[in-house]
Amino acid sequence: MRALSKTLIASLFISLSLGIAAGQAGRRPRPANESGVLLNVVAKRENDSSGPITSKQISLYDGGMEQTIKSFSPDPSPARIVLLVDNSLTIRADVEKLEEAAREFAYEIFEGDKLLIVGYDDQAEIVADWTDDAKQIEKSLANFRKKGDPHLFDALSAVAQEALLPFKASNQKRIVVVIGDGLDRGSKTKFDKILAELQSQDITVYAVQAPDRTGGALRRDQPKPVQVIEKLAEGTGGRVFSIKDLREAAKAICDELRKNRYLLSYAPANVSYGDARRLLILADSGINVRSKTLQPPN
Repeated sequence: MRALSKTLIASLFISLSLGIAAGQAGRRPRPANESGVLLNVVAKRENDSSGPITSKQISLYDGGMEQTIKSFSPDPSPARIVLLVDNSLTIRADVEKLEEAAREFAYEIFEGDKLLIVGYDDQAEIVADWTDDAKQIEKSLANFRKKGDPHLFDALSAVAQEALLPFKASNQKRIVVVIGDGLDRGSKTKFDKILAELQSQDITVYAVQAPDRTGGALRRDQPKPVQVIEKLAEGTGGRVFSIKDLREAAKAICDELRKNRYLLSYAPANVSYGDARRLLILADSGINVRSKTLQPPN
């Protein structure tokens, strides 16, 4: 049934993408001087088997067109993980819980990985600079305090541009773990803009989700907090965990980054480079895959 679903999903995706592109400028072949694209992919067998996953078991659609995969291989590079912690005044988690969340990651990261801990309210401030020293992180956690409003989108923008962009050329895994409920109140940065920025940089967002302090209230000009968390994770290839089980969340995220991350290389063909393009990655039965869902325009 899963193999059949893969075919059906691909057909629906192609139809939708072609419909969206119908009114756009015609597709053109890849320019001769354009290099291939690297795409970060999470791939894991359902039975937790450690057997290799190859490009023959993966299909990629870019803008509705199936692409030729040049290579698909495990990514052994170290991770640069930003813990972006909501320490605004009304977050439904006490300071001790926020400290515990950061502490769990400090003891779960693998050799070579490094953490940057940033707390945000009206401003984003570094709590612990890039380090893999758990004891140093422990000492820094006393800097958490609850005040102000949560400017989540501004904080994400600052982290993407100032903390993670310098690592883009080195192909290291670049990760943001949002620890909060997804509420933004007062950012100058719009949600759609920051999501596109994260997708453009191929930064993966995970979330350790706190209870929604708004009770699901409608927002006039942006998604509800729960939707913000879901869209950030789904749009960038990440996952959402509950703040109720911090140890499980930290272990699952760190294990996934070290054991289940792959680099997919392809040269986009017959796509429109001036428009945002839907990405869809599918796998054979028994394999789960995730990646970002959209390629912003060049």
